[in-house]
Amino acid sequence: MPDTTDDIAEGISFQAFEDDCRLLGSLLHDVLLRELGPHFIHLFERIRILAQSAATMRGAGMEDTAAVVERQLEAELAAMSLEDSLSIARAFSHYLNLTGIAERYHRVRKSRSEVHLSKSCDDIFDKLIQGGVPPEELYDTVCKQGVEIVLTAHPTQINRRTLQYKHLRIAHLLEFNERPDLSHDDREMLIEDLVREITALWQTDELRRHKPTPVDEARAGLHIVEQSLWKAIPRYLRRVSNALKKHTGKPLPLTCTPIKFGSWMGGDRDGNPNVTAKVTRDVSLMSRWMAIDLYIRQLDNLSFELSINKCSEKLASVANEILLKVDSLESASEETKASPWTQTGPQNIVKLQPSLALAAQLPSGADLPSLTECIGSEAQIRIVKPPWNPKRQGIQIPTEKSDDSPVQSPGRSRPGSSHMGRTPSAGQLRKMLFTESKIGRSSFRKLLEPSLSDRPGITPYRIVLGNVKEKMMKTRRRLELLLEDLPCDYDPAEYYETPDQLLEPLTLCYESLQSCGSSILADGRLADLIRRVATFGMVLMKLDVRQESGRHAEALDAVTSYLDLGIYSEWDEEKKLDFLTRELKGKRPLVPPYIEVAADVQEVLDTFRVAAELGSDSLGAYVISMASNASDVLAVELLQKDTRLTVSGDLGRPCPGGTLRVVPLFETVKDLREAGSAIRKLLAIDWYREHVIKNHNGHQEVMVGYSDSGKDAGRFTAAWELYKAQEDVVAACNEFGIKVTLFHGRGGSIGRGGGPTYLAIQSQPPGSVMGTLRSTEQGEMVQAKFGLPQTAVRQLEIYTTAVLLATLRPPHPPRDPHWRHVMEEISRVSCAHYRSTVYEDPSFITYFQEATPQAELGYLNIGSRPAKRKATPGINNLRAIPWVFAWTQTRLVLPAWLGVGKGLQDALDKGHTEELRAMYDEWPFFQSTLDLIEMVVAKADAPMAKHYDDVLVSSPERRAVGEELRRELARAESCVLAVSGHCKLSANNRSLRRLIESRLPYLNPMNMLQVEVLRRLRRDDDNLKLRDALLITINGIAAGMRNTG
Repeated sequence: MPDTTDDIAEGISFQAFEDDCRLLGSLLHDVLLRELGPHFIHLFERIRILAQSAATMRGAGMEDTAAVVERQLEAELAAMSLEDSLSIARAFSHYLNLTGIAERYHRVRKSRSEVHLSKSCDDIFDKLIQGGVPPEELYDTVCKQGVEIVLTAHPTQINRRTLQYKHLRIAHLLEFNERPDLSHDDREMLIEDLVREITALWQTDELRRHKPTPVDEARAGLHIVEQSLWKAIPRYLRRVSNALKKHTGKPLPLTCTPIKFGSWMGGDRDGNPNVTAKVTRDVSLMSRWMAIDLYIRQLDNLSFELSINKCSEKLASVANEILLKVDSLESASEETKASPWTQTGPQNIVKLQPSLALAAQLPSGADLPSLTECIGSEAQIRIVKPPWNPKRQGIQIPTEKSDDSPVQSPGRSRPGSSHMGRTPSAGQLRKMLFTESKIGRSSFRKLLEPSLSDRPGITPYRIVLGNVKEKMMKTRRRLELLLEDLPCDYDPAEYYETPDQLLEPLTLCYESLQSCGSSILADGRLADLIRRVATFGMVLMKLDVRQESGRHAEALDAVTSYLDLGIYSEWDEEKKLDFLTRELKGKRPLVPPYIEVAADVQEVLDTFRVAAELGSDSLGAYVISMASNASDVLAVELLQKDTRLTVSGDLGRPCPGGTLRVVPLFETVKDLREAGSAIRKLLAIDWYREHVIKNHNGHQEVMVGYSDSGKDAGRFTAAWELYKAQEDVVAACNEFGIKVTLFHGRGGSIGRGGGPTYLAIQSQPPGSVMGTLRSTEQGEMVQAKFGLPQTAVRQLEIYTTAVLLATLRPPHPPRDPHWRHVMEEISRVSCAHYRSTVYEDPSFITYFQEATPQAELGYLNIGSRPAKRKATPGINNLRAIPWVFAWTQTRLVLPAWLGVGKGLQDALDKGHTEELRAMYDEWPFFQSTLDLIEMVVAKADAPMAKHYDDVLVSSPERRAVGEELRRELARAESCVLAVSGHCKLSANNRSLRRLIESRLPYLNPMNMLQVEVLRRLRRDDDNLKLRDALLITINGIAAGMRNTG
């Protein structure tokens, strides 16, 4: 089971899990036999049996015998042809992925089978009430909770999206296989479907042949929303509401949602030159398009459900007004239709005329109960295609489609269309839109539509919802024009721009049903739609913008130099603050409108212009990476204010929404130590403090980075510095009466701050989680936690209950003040050892490059962002993801434990044994830190890492580096066990240990094969087949370790 999900402490039904593994393994075996023949099956089984034997012997303590078998396995892999190596790598990789699918489904099975599920809303609400929390306080705290999960495009998702979808289909088939009512024929058909899916997997290229663009990454994030989160949110909110009603007597308010979603995909430009202002604008518009499209589909289903006539007087009046308006518009349209070419005025602006969008056929899924939207139906896979034109960094809009096909997505034409697969030109698009909007729909379409004159046959709910749908379709079409940079009219009354506008008619329908005694109907699909609008708004996920602090300084350098004010970046902090504060208080723009600057600076200015045009209705936070001073925040505030003044003047109206909240990100150990001071200096500035109170409800958001701090000082020191930084930031905000929301930039792996969400939140400093939290979810963790609606519901509940507990029952601070001194000493020794190894040993960097596939990871094409911040050698400029990824591949997993053994050993030698055990038992932060390290050490494999060294590291001096690292791993293991009191690693998590052991017969051969392929490839670098074989082993090992970076 992955070390990064919240189910690590929860048991698995191993009998059922192993039955599914055997089924999938047997079907894969049959596919391989048919595809590759009996010779390959013999080879595959021989490799598997040798690996199984060696793993069993090592588990039994027969190290010498296991080594003999492993040498035989190495010899057979070395003698294998390139073709056989490639096929073996693919076969083992697919098996590891199939077992991962089985694991994921069985977490779903467990959550369904448990009557009293731990960490669920019902469980935690009950415990809090029993613990003395008043029901009213519990209710208010849940209703005011504000958690935001931010999906990022960090390149750690190894699988192509095509394979992810096939994996989801296999998971759905495993779910159907559980049904007790399947007949013999049904079960045979199900097995045939599984065989087809596995065959399709085998015949699909598992490697990305091109790097994804930022738009590709954003599209992948939107598909997670569409395929899973869209279905999970109503089910999750019903669970919260039902638990609240059970324990407090009141349900969750309909428009209250404790969790929302954000995104960095298309907005994170830190070190990624491919994310431009144009990309950010288009991704934001694409997100809006997807939201509107999803709402249109829901409106169709809802219209068919609400076929009743009984309604409130207010709804009847609104419906009648809509009919009268449509009648008058249609009459006017008939007059103008007779002579469409006599109209005057500009012809380049498309005007979209209103009508009533009544559904003409049964929508997909309308015949199924609403329950199936969350748990019972297989997701449709829709693909929104990116632009094909390489000259544009935009979004390809759809060829025009029939309104009666709401599930159609961009990139699809109508069946039979001559434009199939092509984007229409601007002229073609204008003609199509003009034909549909000005001349009217075809006669055939009118035959399908209900007649407006037959008013008794049209229910008031359908009239109101039809009007909503019509405005939504106009909104969608306007977004398509904007995405294609085509002109269109702007009439706010014709479109939906804010969630409140959409909620108004939906709430009217809801209140009408309630007042007429139809509560059971109101609380069905209509309530689910209202809750989706409250959660996703008009954008699905608000997009954060992230940029490195130095880029803002460069922009201000250009401006101050142009204005003969000097060079901004050369000023001291006090002079910067004085200048920035003075300009922020002014009422004129600072940046001259026609200033000529370098391309990099212009891109920064263009980004602020896009942010001003989109505003806080579409965008979330502006995150400043590598922040260190108060001036870093004020620089962004000034550039933002300046651009909004300019854009407002150009538009002739105020910019949409409000200003973006500016969030400093403290990443390095040095910056974390000074974070509290920077926030104090910032809040001491009257202008800024008043700005936060006026524009951001008195809330200051601060982000802390786990990845770079871990690479900088080691995981243990990073954890301690993050803990102290959060304490200091909270204290600083409290001093000025400002509320604080901490934004946790956690990676997927433990080496980058990952780990179980529940454990992480429960171990935060007291007072740092006061009902609000933001946290990133990255790469493969997005798919693992939110890929299935059922697992997504579970994860959302865990976020809710963990934040609730941390708010109402905060974790205990260190009982003994001396414990902090002990932590400081452990951290100091640990950091010194980590840095002396990684940064000060001149042979380490060469050893790292030889002993790991770090240099070859760039062939994977898994992200749009470069692997290094700067094109210079060294660990400093290497990003945290490839740093962790490379060590995960060799099974040494060094970033998560290096330095820990040295620090703990020093404390034990100084006589702190009993004190450390008390800290482990009574201090949640210390216990969770040690438990995560223990979990990683349990997954590390020193003999396998030694095999990499023996074959790939050429110098005895550098091999000695590897020997020392393996000794450090052994020391970390013994010291962690000495403090925790466990007799062996993962003694408190037998499920995890058993799952790790079950993978070894397939994982170990993948590592050995990777070593052999690396050995050959480094002698024949241009061999593309060897390169493919290596990448497949990387995929397979990542699947087996359940981790990349």
